[in-house]
Amino acid sequence: MKNERKNRINVVYSTNPDYNYEYFQEEIIETLPPEQQSLRVQYDSKQRKGKTVTLIQGFIGSENDLKELAKLLKNKCGTGGSVKDGEIIIQGEVKEKVLRILKDEHYRAK
Repeated sequence: MKNERKNRINVVYSTNPDYNYEYFQEEIIETLPPEQQSLRVQYDSKQRKGKTVTLIQGFIGSENDLKELAKLLKNKCGTGGSVKDGEIIIQGEVKEKVLRILKDEHYRAK
């Protein structure tokens, strides 16, 4: 019952016994197939203490699928990386390698 109250939208309390509360619902993002994804690959070194990373942006889909793609790229590039704010960060200047891997996996990337 306590968790139920936390998920209510716009209403703290109602005296109407027939009032139907609205609740937060998690949006399930449908992951597009690789052929429909349009990814951008670029270098970045801003706010990274001079270290260069390769950014992959534009992925449309669930967080788990994004993490799975990041894991694949990190393994095939042999380097570290992470997923933050809907983009994949791969350590180092590996843009050409990432582009080749994405093309092999049938993603549209530039």
